[in-house]
Amino acid sequence: MAERAQATLLEGGLVVDGTGNPSWPGDVLWVGDRIVALGEGLRQRLPEGIDPAALDTIGCHGKVIAPGFIDAHTHDDAIVMRDPLCLPKISQGITTVVTGNCGISLAPYRTAQSRPPLTLLGIDSFLHATMGEYRAAVDAAQPALNVASLVGHTTLRFATMDALDRAATGDELARMGALLDDCMKEGAHGLSSGLFYEESFAAPAEEVTALARIVARHGGVYATHLRSEMAAIIEAIHEAGDSAFDAGVPLVISHHKCAGPANWGRTRETLPLIDALGGRQDIALDVYPYVAGSTVLREDLVDGVIDILLTWSDPHPGVTGRMLADVAREWGVDQKEACRRLQPGGACYFQMNEEDVERVIAHPRTMIGSDGLPHDRHPHPRLWGAFPRVFARYWRERKLFTLEQAVHKMTGMTARNLRIADRGQLKVDAFADVVVFDPATIADTATYDRPRSASTGIERVFVNGVCAFRGTEEKPEVLARAGRMLTRAA
Repeated sequence: MAERAQATLLEGGLVVDGTGNPSWPGDVLWVGDRIVALGEGLRQRLPEGIDPAALDTIGCHGKVIAPGFIDAHTHDDAIVMRDPLCLPKISQGITTVVTGNCGISLAPYRTAQSRPPLTLLGIDSFLHATMGEYRAAVDAAQPALNVASLVGHTTLRFATMDALDRAATGDELARMGALLDDCMKEGAHGLSSGLFYEESFAAPAEEVTALARIVARHGGVYATHLRSEMAAIIEAIHEAGDSAFDAGVPLVISHHKCAGPANWGRTRETLPLIDALGGRQDIALDVYPYVAGSTVLREDLVDGVIDILLTWSDPHPGVTGRMLADVAREWGVDQKEACRRLQPGGACYFQMNEEDVERVIAHPRTMIGSDGLPHDRHPHPRLWGAFPRVFARYWRERKLFTLEQAVHKMTGMTARNLRIADRGQLKVDAFADVVVFDPATIADTATYDRPRSASTGIERVFVNGVCAFRGTEEKPEVLARAGRMLTRAA
């Protein structure tokens, strides 16, 4: 006789279902990995076949019951295998991560030692020549959370071109297209680009559009780190919008920002433009809730005005966690020269204005993504704290949106925009990815000085029906690894 699946009842919580609709007090019941009932007083009217004596009942009075959060923008491609407990993410209530962003994915490319910007995923992580190989490796590692992957345009360029300071030839573009087509057949959710990075900057819009047309045929999405988030941001938004529109594919603008003091306040221009484009095409944004970004050390981002926190340096590892200005002063050189000496390396760039961040995060098209870099020796605090920070700072303190809207930005909206099936909502037959949190205490504790610090207020996290994480004051604990490699929604 087959073993009966475990039944779990979350009882007496405030149910925020991920749609953005009003919350309601009640219960959520699932059997195995699928939700079977929602309502009030479910223990008194259990569906047929559920033994009340074997029911795992968890009281949630005073707590929120919500869909597991979906991190719309990550670089967790390799870390989900190297550290499958995924504590930085699951301790935030995240049950699914979207990988392969900014044009950088592990597949389809195999090399012994990667070069920037691929090194954002780890210098020796590129072991998978196909998306199928990557999927098998993730499944074998069985991380604590689910993984949905995009295919990186920059990765495709590395896999097919001998020089990246030019446009692809017709033959090279055909090879890129064939690799992308195979990846989409193997379940990838879409294409990402990072035209901001030197290795893809030379690619014309036509190169991206041709690849995006392949994604459109498979019903995927196109996410882009714009060619510019500084002075030329308006032109870059038009380019991304036109590429996606011409290809017939939905567009996601990654980590939307107006970077650099000269551009502060320009979200008053960019957000209306995005809305105008949304009148003709499917378009969304993601954002992380901080005024600092983080990427590789780049001399063109060193302006002598913004603060720059060093996250790693191969030639000078001792500078990790220090400010670039202090290192430059100590060496008796300007900051650009110090940057050159420290490369290859990484840094946090305090290049955004808080008012711009607030406008973007409150915008109705905006999802939440952490954009954390798990391989950095001194990571940006967003790796550990992005999602609870949205609740603590922008919902509870700043009151920029309702609780239901905050949850929607992390769940149902993200599942729809990234083509993630049967997740992101609490509804019958959806997968039981669920988070229970305290709305009064949920908050980030990670800081730029102490970036590796688990958030407060996340009480339990369930992945595919299994209790994967329990938050305690003494020691947050990963209890199980029940994650899966996801395939694109039909």
